[in-house]
Amino acid sequence: MIFSINRDVLLNNLIVIQRGLPNKTPLPILNAIKFEVNQDHLILTTSNSDLAIQVLIEDKSLKVTQVGKAAIPGKFLIEIIRKLEANTIEFAVLEERSVVIKAERSDFKLNLMDYLDYPEVDFLELRHPILLDSEIIKTIIKETNYSAANNEKRPILTGVNFHYENNQLQVIATDSYRLSKKEIKLRENVESFNFVIPSKSLDELSRILDVVSDNVEIFVNPNKVLFKFPNIMFQTRLLEGKYPDTSRIIPTEFPVIIPFNKEELLSAVERVSLLSPRDKETNYNIIKFTLRSDHVVEISSTNPEVGDALEEVTPNGMVTGSSLQIAFSSRYLIEALKSFASSDIVISFAGEVKPFVIKGQLDIDLLHLILPVRID
Repeated sequence: MIFSINRDVLLNNLIVIQRGLPNKTPLPILNAIKFEVNQDHLILTTSNSDLAIQVLIEDKSLKVTQVGKAAIPGKFLIEIIRKLEANTIEFAVLEERSVVIKAERSDFKLNLMDYLDYPEVDFLELRHPILLDSEIIKTIIKETNYSAANNEKRPILTGVNFHYENNQLQVIATDSYRLSKKEIKLRENVESFNFVIPSKSLDELSRILDVVSDNVEIFVNPNKVLFKFPNIMFQTRLLEGKYPDTSRIIPTEFPVIIPFNKEELLSAVERVSLLSPRDKETNYNIIKFTLRSDHVVEISSTNPEVGDALEEVTPNGMVTGSSLQIAFSSRYLIEALKSFASSDIVISFAGEVKPFVIKGQLDIDLLHLILPVRID
């Protein structure tokens, strides 16, 4: 295996492919990047227990002297290429035991792993893919993924539920203390599906979407889903189990409805949360939200060990309802507010111990729900 390639072209693809390298693995071979060098293109593959990524590199700077395959230690290779300043990088495998990497005055030699030990990865492409713009996928992840659970008490909640039926895609994430729901109408008519993608896989997909701006083909399989770009294939496992029916926890009647300027409310909540006490179960900062009779909203926190904070926020429209006092995690509200594109949002309260709903005037297809905590 002997070839040369433009350093920036290789590095940009390595940055994508590194998302598939494991942090820890019982299979040391998975710490490698599998190189397949063909006469006119390269194929790079990484895989771990959750996902697999493959990139196809076709570039005029690629000059192949000898085709071949190799498993190169991934993290060392990426750091070397990142530090090199040359325009062109040369690779040459010596007796299938090591690879020499040359770039102007730099010369590195890395021991290879046995590429025959690398498990075969099947990127499953079926008929009738779903076609979505990459920006839409990125928006879906941004607006929902943060609400998935971090702990493994209920593994199914560590993922995001994608449910498609009758041209309507519904995406839901919840950790049982909050919920995010996004609805999108799809133009094409494909078979119904209902699956759960691990939130960590969606985090990695989102980072790839930062550098990709093409349409994405989505192939749904019984236990995997494949996101196919023009030169990238991103495949993730699906979580087993049935996602809970969350429709029952979303209130339908709201005696108190308050409109706000998003940035004004966000700034006030961030300031008050600096002194707020932490909830024992969630460890998140708890603040109190009070609607006065004059329709001014007080946001406050009381921390016996640190001190008190109080902010007054004036709603930017007509308020429905007279009075309210409710406590909840400031972090949940901050993260929800940051996901909206709207500058104006509306918070609808079903009661002092019932979940409340946040919507944006421009984000008609997005809903966030937060459960309160009881006030002692």
